[in-house]
Amino acid sequence: MNATQRRAAAVLAAAALATPLVLASPATAGQDPTAAPARDAAKLAKKLVRETTAKDAFAHLQKFQAIADSAGGNRAAGSLGHDASAAYVYTQLKKAGYDVRYQKFEFWYTETLAEKAAVVSPAPRALDIKAMTYTKSTPVGGITAAVTVVPVDADGTTGCEPSDFAAGAYTGKIALVKRGGCSFAIKQQNAGAAGAAAALVYNNVDGTLSGTLGDVASGRIPTAGLSLAQGTQLAADAAAGPVSLSLEIRELQEKRSTNNVLAETKGGNAANTVMLGSHLDSVTAGPGINDNGSGSAGLLQTALELAKSKDKVRNKVRFAWWSAEENGLLGSEHYVNNLTALDKGEIKLYLNFDMIASPNYGLFVYDGDNSDNAGEGAGPEGSAQLERDITDFMDKRGLPHAGTDFDGRSDYGPFIEVGIPSGGTFTGAEGIKTAAQAALFGGTAGVAYDVNYHAKGDDLKNINMTAFDANIKVIANAVGTYAHDISSLRKPVVSVPTSGDASAGGGLHADHDQVTE
Repeated sequence: MNATQRRAAAVLAAAALATPLVLASPATAGQDPTAAPARDAAKLAKKLVRETTAKDAFAHLQKFQAIADSAGGNRAAGSLGHDASAAYVYTQLKKAGYDVRYQKFEFWYTETLAEKAAVVSPAPRALDIKAMTYTKSTPVGGITAAVTVVPVDADGTTGCEPSDFAAGAYTGKIALVKRGGCSFAIKQQNAGAAGAAAALVYNNVDGTLSGTLGDVASGRIPTAGLSLAQGTQLAADAAAGPVSLSLEIRELQEKRSTNNVLAETKGGNAANTVMLGSHLDSVTAGPGINDNGSGSAGLLQTALELAKSKDKVRNKVRFAWWSAEENGLLGSEHYVNNLTALDKGEIKLYLNFDMIASPNYGLFVYDGDNSDNAGEGAGPEGSAQLERDITDFMDKRGLPHAGTDFDGRSDYGPFIEVGIPSGGTFTGAEGIKTAAQAALFGGTAGVAYDVNYHAKGDDLKNINMTAFDANIKVIANAVGTYAHDISSLRKPVVSVPTSGDASAGGGLHADHDQVTE
């Protein structure tokens, strides 16, 4: 045996002796494989919660406000305001080191040009109406016509059948029809077929009615919504005698393109992708600083803090800023519709943050297990766990919370439809805060969570920093936790039914994007 052979033999012998010692090492024998992910998740979550603040996120809101101010007052999808907002988010993320891309899609851009109505006779007064998205337009200056009420059927519906419109009774008239039983599109189509010049749909619950006909092709006649109180009074007036109404409804409609902004960590296991999103677009009426600059800014600041941490995440983290949510969840729908079966399987969860700083806020968590037993059912398997993880975190911080119905009317909707566990938080829109909620969260009972919802006043002054900070901490904790550890999605949830209106009010988010019926 030469010297080289002797050295090789010695190495092999040493390895043979060392091997059983390694196998029997107390540091590795019986080690819990989940310990390291859980430890790293707790460490990163703690860091992100500490470092991610509402004060820092507010700087992004200031940028969104400045963009809106320089772009006609809004950041609506298809507008310069949204394009500039998307570019700002993209640039921030690119500088931070994320893989970032735009996802372009086309949609019908709509903008209300006129929505005015007034009783001409017998008792002149102005009416507060909301033009329905995709409505046909009156001529400039509007029309003046008599009001004819569509009767309520025995089944409690009205305007849902062509037979609801007596032959000749609606020709050239403005049809007044109550909400309920079928879509607004069907009601105005039936009214149009009966010869009506326009249609007014009044609400069947308190509050304004901001609706959509669904798509451009569905529009037949000029159509707007009005409140229950106004509609009820108008119907009573018409029952007592002829009522003449002036009406002007005009809407710009044109095909435009817009972009989602998608960013993800360069590292992390793509087979365990965790995803969080917020819509970046506003309505055309205002700058959309709470709706939804707040969610967008909170998500952006959390993403930037994650990048600063230099943490080597185990799971890929993907962030999304959706466009055209206010047009009917179009951006998130486009994204989900273009996922392959493999893509869908890789996304282990989706969390949505929409309107997280309402001035008269509630701290609402999407009801993943349907423990509130309100509205729609539970989310896909794993949604109950997401709700529990959020509420457990809030409990540890002493934050009150209540459930909000998982109705699918924000950007989590398309994810729920394909079975991806979903959740998130929300602080209220045009719904009215109850006395029980005021006792729980503070604020004013009998007043909307956001009195500037979908209005010009949704600006920097419309932000509640307490709610903003509370929800940003929720986002930061979720990112830090799920970047390393998603094992909680497999842990059973003990569902405890809730009762009382403190847990029910958040469900008014059902009208956040425009309703179709």
